[in-house]
Amino acid sequence: MLAATLGISSSSLYAAFGTKNELFDEAVRSYALRYSKIYDRALSEPTASGVIRRLLLESVDEFTRTDEGHPGCLTSSAVMSDASSTLDVRTYVADLQRADEARLRGRLEQAALDGTLAPTVHPAELAELVQTLWQGLSTRAELGAGRDELISVANLALALISSPDAGAPPIPASLV
Repeated sequence: MLAATLGISSSSLYAAFGTKNELFDEAVRSYALRYSKIYDRALSEPTASGVIRRLLLESVDEFTRTDEGHPGCLTSSAVMSDASSTLDVRTYVADLQRADEARLRGRLEQAALDGTLAPTVHPAELAELVQTLWQGLSTRAELGAGRDELISVANLALALISSPDAGAPPIPASLV
């Protein structure tokens, strides 16, 4: 199907990539780098809230692209299936996502030092929250959630993160 879509023969496709597994591996690598480029652009924002806003909203745009026929994050899907025999997909994607989270955490730590992040907010916890949101948005897109729905969720998350109580200590379970 891919060869037909590209207008080339299967033999030409495999001559370029070797095997079906190697083609899959290259697709995973390409998609993973697309997501890292979203981090690159987001990290250049002047404020912590701008970084998080751009990261989440651009990711939603990427996750809901249907021009390539695959909603959600291909790398997350690849990790779940891990069907490749040539690339350790889980390790590769996990390493990239850890690196992106570390870059985000570093940027948020800098915002804390600059005083542009509320003193009650812990940069590492906020970075982990944003990564969790990112993963959830990706999964929801893969399960069929539309762009508008995901934008609404991202905007709600952004509003909650920006609220004055965002850095408040958690409510003890006994009080809930």
